[in-house]
Amino acid sequence: MAPAAVTYRKVALRLLPLLFAGYFLAILDRVNVGFAKLQMASDLALSDAVYGFGAGVFFIGYFLFELPSNLVLARVGARRWLARIMVTWGLVSMAFMGLDWFHWGPLPAMLGLTQAEFGFYLLRFVLGVAEAGFFPGVILYLTFWFPAARRAHVMALFLIAIPLASAFGSPLSGLILQAMDGVQALRGWQWLFVIEGVPSVLLGFALLRLLPDRPRDARWLSAEELATVEADLAAEAAATAAHPHVRETLAAVFRDWRVWALALADFARGVINNALNFWMPTLVQEMGVPRGNLIEVGLVTAIPWSLAAVAMVLVARHSDRTGERRWHATIALLVSLAGLLMLAQGGGSALWSITALTLVASAAMAWLAVFWTLPTAFLAGTAAAGGIAWINALSQLGGFVGPELLGQVRQGNAGDGSFAFLAMAGFAVLGAGLTFWLAKVPAGSKAAA
Repeated sequence: MAPAAVTYRKVALRLLPLLFAGYFLAILDRVNVGFAKLQMASDLALSDAVYGFGAGVFFIGYFLFELPSNLVLARVGARRWLARIMVTWGLVSMAFMGLDWFHWGPLPAMLGLTQAEFGFYLLRFVLGVAEAGFFPGVILYLTFWFPAARRAHVMALFLIAIPLASAFGSPLSGLILQAMDGVQALRGWQWLFVIEGVPSVLLGFALLRLLPDRPRDARWLSAEELATVEADLAAEAAATAAHPHVRETLAAVFRDWRVWALALADFARGVINNALNFWMPTLVQEMGVPRGNLIEVGLVTAIPWSLAAVAMVLVARHSDRTGERRWHATIALLVSLAGLLMLAQGGGSALWSITALTLVASAAMAWLAVFWTLPTAFLAGTAAAGGIAWINALSQLGGFVGPELLGQVRQGNAGDGSFAFLAMAGFAVLGAGLTFWLAKVPAGSKAAA
């Protein structure tokens, strides 16, 4: 058989650029509304509370369709289903450009909403439905190719799309808002949704052509390389099946307390991460960046996310190298806690605020890369497809709570979000405690890694 390190490096180089690009665009299309808000809120008369709810309602649609989507992927294959997801969310994202054109009839008035508010809520919900299944689908897909001992680093290289989408997307979004404003009588925020939505559609068609469903479908693997991958995965599957606490059926997922506890831990992280994702451009602008200088807002916003990308990979690599998960993940959330307490203190300099935002973003991302090695250690078969999706679906509700919480607190306190940051600090403590409890290192895991 081929040397394992060479084989898995080849697999990673073939698959991860496509998967990374897909998730990069997913995050970009999900959170670019944070930049669009800088113009759109005044154009459409959207308050902080309306924006916070609209940003978060994405995750309600995501939650409702996450589990069914991953079960469909397990049945029809990753290639076709991930491509479908990308094309759909790209088209919905582009539709946001028409928020001030669409008329929804009498329904908005019946609900006490303006046409723009109703359209904003509706399209954010539909965007969540469209994107549902991409992330857990990829997490499941990676288990078809990489054994557990190599998975944290591989997942980090995929999940690094989250901070990098914000790091590179922030300056890009600021540039589009400022440079395209008024072109063809469209506002910058309208161009933002179109320009950043088109690549998702194009990449969706590329996935349909380039992504193999399983190792046996990969024409670029030699017979020796295929044998290496299949032997490693078969050995791991046999060892997993022999463990008394492994779950293999969908029904078992809902009966296993570990699934619910893991979902609660990621929910806590999701509250924190998503509040930052959707509000960081506004928080940066309030540090004193001139309102018209949207490019500068983008460049400053990129700082915490760029450092988060580095932290994520370094922590995941070290966790794989040592085989230790518990302390890597727990300490990461405690660092996020420190950053949130700094933000809650408020009134500091721009340097203080950027440092705090960097601590929160970097540590939360480092935790995420290690976290997704935990459920795949005891879920197999249909349980893996359903369990990963269910954990992620429940955790995504934190994406509704975080932006909504910060929006409501700011609305009721003249723009001051200190109480919201204190509440998020409580979520960080909850996540750290659950992680420490759940991530007990099994005997021999270091040697296996």
